[in-house]
Amino acid sequence: MSAESKSVLVVGGGLVGLSAALFLAWRGVPVVLVERHPGSSPHPRAIGYTPRTMELLRAVGLGDRVPQAPESFQLRRVRVESLAGAWFEESHWTPPKEVVAPRDDSPCRGAAVAQDRLEPILRDGAAALGADIRLRTELVRFEQDADGVTAWLRGPEGEESRLRAAYMVAADGHRSRVRDALGVGRSGRGHIRTVRSVLFRAPLEEYLRQGVTQFEVRQPGFEAFLTTYGDGRWVLIFSDDTERDDATLLALVHRAVGRTDLPVELITTGRWEMSALIADRFSSGRVFLAGDAAHTLPPSRGGYGANTGIDDAHNLAWKLAAVLAGTSSPLLLDTYDAERRPIAWLRHDQIFARADYKADAAGTSKGVAVIDDEAMEFGQLYRSTAVLGADASLPPARRPEEWAGQPGTRAPHAWVTVGEARVSTLDVFQRGWVLLADGEAWSAAAADVARTSGVALECLRIGGHVRPSDMDAFRKLLGLGVGGALLVRPDGYIAWRSVELPEEPRHTLAHALAAVSSARHHGSSSSRA
Repeated sequence: MSAESKSVLVVGGGLVGLSAALFLAWRGVPVVLVERHPGSSPHPRAIGYTPRTMELLRAVGLGDRVPQAPESFQLRRVRVESLAGAWFEESHWTPPKEVVAPRDDSPCRGAAVAQDRLEPILRDGAAALGADIRLRTELVRFEQDADGVTAWLRGPEGEESRLRAAYMVAADGHRSRVRDALGVGRSGRGHIRTVRSVLFRAPLEEYLRQGVTQFEVRQPGFEAFLTTYGDGRWVLIFSDDTERDDATLLALVHRAVGRTDLPVELITTGRWEMSALIADRFSSGRVFLAGDAAHTLPPSRGGYGANTGIDDAHNLAWKLAAVLAGTSSPLLLDTYDAERRPIAWLRHDQIFARADYKADAAGTSKGVAVIDDEAMEFGQLYRSTAVLGADASLPPARRPEEWAGQPGTRAPHAWVTVGEARVSTLDVFQRGWVLLADGEAWSAAAADVARTSGVALECLRIGGHVRPSDMDAFRKLLGLGVGGALLVRPDGYIAWRSVELPEEPRHTLAHALAAVSSARHHGSSSSRA
């Protein structure tokens, strides 16, 4: 058996595993990804990707490769007798509210692309950055010790090899064998039902003209869910675990469509468990769980499945990169669980608080208030030792304008001028540590702190390097007074804020950066037992 040594081994080549490999490789971390299948599943699952996910792909240079949804796009669902039959009421993911002036919270819009179309883009992007992608390669077993993880792999021809990595990321799905080997339990609503589906191709574009893409089919003796992947393919999902032959499937597709005069091509069938379970911990030693291995959530219009997992990968990647580079303490890795597990629980509870799954809540959503969509997308709060000033008194999410620069939240988007270019503030974040400062006094302090700490810290002066069109509005957006500063983490989240200029900016900044970059201070963290 040959032995290799790589910094990070990623197990699982779906959306989350590929995202982990992509984000790690983009940060210069040597990474090997193993996936036992030869490629993407023939039955695409996820289709909706949120603006936040698109922001992450934009940062690593893949934003232009994924077509964004039209600006006016909304994910709409109606109850129907059939596509060609009567249409009834529209159901909403979040209860309708008063119409408010539209906000510009992101430079990105969401995307509607089938998972088997997005995965090759992520795979090619990760490989182009140097990730070693090994398809038809299976993790047989692994062991970990104080210095790393040893993995035994089986390749396409049955050949075995051994790989040594500093860390391992398990993105091997809801039946994660890695999670089971670690003995990590799960909690939550649990198993809901086992469902079957059929993927088919049919010329049904005329039924999409009203902007509705999801249909709850309700007929006497027949109920199903019908939706499109936007590329001529549709999926019909049954709420039972009954195996059906092709003739029966074709008849049910015709029944859901309400017509028999259109050509229908059956592509493949699927069988999957609908469940809601959160791992009791997201890491064990040098192994980290991400995506469905960490949190299995039913499909939702909030995009709480794949998008949550992609965000896991993004959160973990910069922390692994910092620790492997020696600029952060391994204690920083503890903040992955502290930050991401509460988010998984928040999304778990929000799914069952909404109408789509209220009938399946089984008491899970009791007392849970529905949170605004913009708050869930752009305003989630991280509490951990990698954040200063996010205590337990704060809510788990708010609309971004209500936070206004609160540490533990995503640094807000605004259009600014950098050099001669008009860019989003997000475009100057997500690479390394950034001090966004109002006033010259911070520049010398940041340079000195970067030199003495060994942490690469870029100071961008508001009004100099970064020029907003309205200085007062920009300060308000960031929650800064004259002379204040924000310390933004490599993932674009605010780690610390000084509202005004302190008496000793160098000392104050040095203390804050040392605390959050190595997660050594005694901050508060929140996770659900």
